[in-house]
Amino acid sequence: MRLTIRSGPQPMNQTSLKDRLLLSTLPDEERESGRRLLAALGLVEGKLKQVEEELESRTRSAVPTIALIGDYLVEGGGKRIRPALLLLCARLLGYQGRRDVLYATVIEFIHTATLVHDDIIDLAETRRGRASVNQRWGNELTVLFGDHLYMKAMEIALDEGDLRVLKLLSDVTLAMTEGEIIGAERRGSIDISLTDYLDIVRRKTALLFGASCRIPSYLLEEGDAYAEDLWDFGLALGIAFQLQDDLLDYTATQKDLGKPVLSDLREGKLTLPLILSLPKVTRAERKLIETVVHEKGFTSVPAEKLLEIVDRTRSLAVAREMIDKYGEEATQAAMRLPAVDSRDALLLAAQYAASRRK
Repeated sequence: MRLTIRSGPQPMNQTSLKDRLLLSTLPDEERESGRRLLAALGLVEGKLKQVEEELESRTRSAVPTIALIGDYLVEGGGKRIRPALLLLCARLLGYQGRRDVLYATVIEFIHTATLVHDDIIDLAETRRGRASVNQRWGNELTVLFGDHLYMKAMEIALDEGDLRVLKLLSDVTLAMTEGEIIGAERRGSIDISLTDYLDIVRRKTALLFGASCRIPSYLLEEGDAYAEDLWDFGLALGIAFQLQDDLLDYTATQKDLGKPVLSDLREGKLTLPLILSLPKVTRAERKLIETVVHEKGFTSVPAEKLLEIVDRTRSLAVAREMIDKYGEEATQAAMRLPAVDSRDALLLAAQYAASRRK
């Protein structure tokens, strides 16, 4: 489906976002889609800058280490996809105030807290092409800083005083933690079904996307009419985003990802491509997969063997079909929303989530 972006504010600074969207490395059609999404983000450029200002100001602290780690994380940037979605959904509903900026800041703090805790659990050494926080400051300070970010997020939400938003954020954060626990219990094992894995993806990733899109419906009285469609859009988008992340772990380069490829296997985690392969592998191939997951690396089995397995079983192609399916679900949910310029941006976001290279 060819989308036309309606006229609006000028696009955000292309130098700062070009690398995030990989415009220089995408095929022509995908590069054009990235440019169009870049232009669409210009609709909320001013408010995204306000979110950055909030992130910077609210990580300042009289405790030097908190301020230092906060600066390091803010300077490290990120795609800011969740805040952008919240701001676009608020614009779609016609919201004019500043509460969307504050809630977008809350969402980014929660997301960042999960990342720093994930890096501790995964013993990660890099994040976004730089040393991870735990690598630089150690696990003890990093876990405490992650807790600090969660509390900072709740402080802002409490100041806003909307109990519906607080309940949503509480439910989502609890489910994300449950997803982490379930995932940790399955680490090092290949006995995980596709249904169970998708449940983990929903909890760990998709629910925060859903919350980002649904929160704006609480900012206006008439927003209730679109609450479920916004929620459905965010959930489908979040699943597509995470499954694409799984695919990129097998198909992208370390330069693209800012971390080693096949990093999930190096952490003892099975993700979509190999989960899809398991019903089709031979007994010998299953043993190879078990060895890699147990060793958390490619000491005894070369990475090429795993790539041969997913290629032989066509698991990458099946994964691609699943990603496209969830991308289409997000598109259909977006089409039920008001036909305004920010809806076009949401449609482009669905395309990007299902085809990004980073």
